[in-house]
Amino acid sequence: MYIITGGAGFIGSALVWELNNRGIEDIIIADHLGTGEKWKNLVPLKYTDYYEKEDMRELINKNSGILADASVIIHLGACSSTMETDASYLVDNNFNYSKELADFAVKNSIRMIYASSAATYGDGSLGYKDDESEIHKLRPLNMYGYSKQMFDLWVRKKNLLPKLTGLKFTNVYGPNEWHKDDMRSLVCKAYEQIKEIGKLKLFKSHHPDYKDGEQMRDFLYIKDAVKMITHVIDTEISGIYNIGSGKAETWNKLATAIFEGMNLEPNIEYVDMPEHLRNKYQYYTKADMTKFTATGYSSTAMPLRDAVIDYVGNHLIPSAHLEPNSQ
Repeated sequence: MYIITGGAGFIGSALVWELNNRGIEDIIIADHLGTGEKWKNLVPLKYTDYYEKEDMRELINKNSGILADASVIIHLGACSSTMETDASYLVDNNFNYSKELADFAVKNSIRMIYASSAATYGDGSLGYKDDESEIHKLRPLNMYGYSKQMFDLWVRKKNLLPKLTGLKFTNVYGPNEWHKDDMRSLVCKAYEQIKEIGKLKLFKSHHPDYKDGEQMRDFLYIKDAVKMITHVIDTEISGIYNIGSGKAETWNKLATAIFEGMNLEPNIEYVDMPEHLRNKYQYYTKADMTKFTATGYSSTAMPLRDAVIDYVGNHLIPSAHLEPNSQ
């Protein structure tokens, strides 16, 4: 049995979709649905049971036998907003909840895989290498990134790295992210903006080494991300690993692919970046995938252009969620 926290969310629901395609339905999902439309991600999926996050916390803190048959906990539930300023909320939701799950997993000899984040790398001055011995040197630029860093450091301090697997996701985009509001990928937000005003606004560069729109990110399509997670499940590796494409691509290239997917000529306007973002902005990210590929993962991430066109044409235009294959 699989326990997936955040299972109604973006990456979580996509993982359930991938497991369903493998014929796996013995899945318990935990999440917080709230008043938004996250619930729509669950509609096509097949799973055994659903618990609200606080109910799941109560079950694990009571060491409930309801969860005793679990073979793996995949902890993807978190507040992922880089703009969240309530540090106490982030500590409880992203750090304390993770510790509770880890304690439960270790106590019951259940494997645990959890989502860390490339946001822990901060401005990238120390690189993007998933070296567990160096994580204490990283300086995240926002509280979200630090909440993830706190748990990585706790896992190392408690000598749990041989028992747990942390995944540092880069900029993941794709279907099932509609509910994320301002934290949706640029692809999703750009599609709506282009439909509305016929052009896309990108931030100007405020760094002398980068021209406007030439800031670079490691973009990872959700369909590749879930393949990487299932590889982790299959190989039973432990420790902390980057989950990314291993390529740095420009915002301009991403934007061009969006327009192509919409059968439109590129029309980009560069606008000033808000002052409050300038000292928190990452101009370059690129996951070092050496360690992950050494585990035997041989698949290559879908090229950016192909992935964006698939997302736009097969999911954004028809407003289609991920639907498991018929079985």
